[in-house]
Amino acid sequence: MENTQSEVKKNTRQTKPVTPRVNELVSSCKSVILATVNGEGAPNASYAPFARIGNRFYILVSFMSRHTRNLRDVGKVSAMFIEDEAGTRQIYARDRLTLDVTTSEIKRGTPAWDEGIEKLKERHGKVLDILVTLEDFIMIELTPVTGSYVNGFGSAYYVSEQLEIVEHRNDVAHQRSESDN
Repeated sequence: MENTQSEVKKNTRQTKPVTPRVNELVSSCKSVILATVNGEGAPNASYAPFARIGNRFYILVSFMSRHTRNLRDVGKVSAMFIEDEAGTRQIYARDRLTLDVTTSEIKRGTPAWDEGIEKLKERHGKVLDILVTLEDFIMIELTPVTGSYVNGFGSAYYVSEQLEIVEHRNDVAHQRSESDN
């Protein structure tokens, strides 16, 4: 029996999308977008180059920057990894991973500092040789708590602190408003 167009449309809406590729997206990004707040709740949007070790991210940032003080003093941030808009097929549906993370400062001279710097050098080159000599640069570790991965319309997933897909966020596709019908 041949499916009618409305049956095909109905069946398509009920089919869950293919499991997304969180790790591939993160690997394709060289920087992370940061949404921070200060102690009074004033927002600040920024970015920082990062290196990943396991499920944690390490950034080396200047304390002269407002976002660095927010990262250190408040300890919570929203971090986003997003598909390059130059390569996206649909600007409204860019692949993106948004994480709620906690932050902690990594002290100079510790094994964690050395490992973070080494990973940052691998990803971003010799500029790190200069930045580590500047005393206003501190290392911040971003530790995921929970997150969301979106890879298209109606294709959103909950993400665990281990950056693993937990479940599809919504089994209902986008609906047109009654005024559009």
